[in-house]
Amino acid sequence: MSDRYQSFSSSPIGQMFVKNLGLPSPEKLDRYTEGAPLVDGTVLVGGAGRLTDVLTATLDNLEIASTRTAAEGEKYKGLVFDATGITDPEGLIALQEFFTPLLRSLKGCARVVVLGTNPTQTDSTDERIAQRALEGFTRSLGKEIGKGSTVNLVYVAPGSEGTVESTLAFFLSPKSAYVSGQVARLGLTGTKKAAKVADQAKPLAGKVAIVTGASRGIGEQIARVLHRDGATVLGIDVPQAASELQALMKELDGDTLTLDITGKDAPQRIAHHVKEKHGGVDIVVHNAGITRDKKLANMGEDRWSSVIAVNLSAPERITRELLDQGLINKNGRIVGVSSIAGIAGNVGQTNYAASKAGVIGFVDAVAPELKNDITINAVAPGFIITAMTAAVPFATREVGQRMNAMAQGGLPVDVAEAIAWYASPGSSAVNGNVVRVCGQMMLGA
Repeated sequence: MSDRYQSFSSSPIGQMFVKNLGLPSPEKLDRYTEGAPLVDGTVLVGGAGRLTDVLTATLDNLEIASTRTAAEGEKYKGLVFDATGITDPEGLIALQEFFTPLLRSLKGCARVVVLGTNPTQTDSTDERIAQRALEGFTRSLGKEIGKGSTVNLVYVAPGSEGTVESTLAFFLSPKSAYVSGQVARLGLTGTKKAAKVADQAKPLAGKVAIVTGASRGIGEQIARVLHRDGATVLGIDVPQAASELQALMKELDGDTLTLDITGKDAPQRIAHHVKEKHGGVDIVVHNAGITRDKKLANMGEDRWSSVIAVNLSAPERITRELLDQGLINKNGRIVGVSSIAGIAGNVGQTNYAASKAGVIGFVDAVAPELKNDITINAVAPGFIITAMTAAVPFATREVGQRMNAMAQGGLPVDVAEAIAWYASPGSSAVNGNVVRVCGQMMLGA
């Protein structure tokens, strides 16, 4: 689906119109294409902390050009600042000293990543205060940086320094085009080690991935991106979508299973299919979801129950069955799809928002329980341009697309790329996270 306003605002007459009226001017975002370098330019590294030595080696391994010395007139595609050495509020001046001279030296669609220590794992009250302050800094900078650029914060637990590679590969690359103002936590729950990624171009080679609701929209893009990264995809969808699902899986050389995931025997049927056809599964993406919008005063029981059943109960039941049968392989990945509605709420969506907030609760509850380096995380999409959102009334749709730091809606591939980051074998220290794919919405973000 196209963004007509963005097309108009980038035309000569549109640029004049937008400038004179002070309207949003969305930047065309860089997005990853298969075979392209992760970063098309140089990343400048600053700060001094326990990640200093790791950063250089990690960027070299990812084949990302980096430097620690700013050159006059040079334009940078990314900035990385190691803030783990900031141990008191006065030390926060290092952020201003590093970033202020450099912000006008960034290329369009640049990436800024700040690395810190999770406040709960600091050694003193002063350090905890300073590290928590990083969230306010990065969220505010994300809203003012402009030009399609992003700003994100990564908290790295002590002892997890060697786990940053997959996360930097995501946040420094065009794969994170619509992710900004977010906080990722590494090593807070579960393992503090990262599995080796044999092939950066195909990190999921040899892996089997389940994607529910895979026949169209966001689910289709998740299946495509996981396939691009080397996974064999088992697409699951309702019988009504069987023809679309089969056509897609044939194209991706994948596998299909049609059923209603809310069915009483659905978890057992999925587990049986996985066991018989694949022996086990490495990635489980709970993408299937529905809306049945109505203000609560007018909502019938069927609207409430059906949304909870599809969006929340089914993922929990399927996950439990696969875990109980030991069918999720070591270093496996479970990914839920929440929503910005589950964080900020929406009028007429008490049922949907409850189900999507419940997905976050599911992640919080299950993350500490998992063994064998299995992880669970969630994405929370904002306004994503799909056939469904195209049917939203024009005024509502325009507000949804413009009320974020990038003044535009995201694409299904943006959600898929975040899920592929979670799915990477190198993301074994990424557990219990909920990252919003929303262009940093002005409300609830």
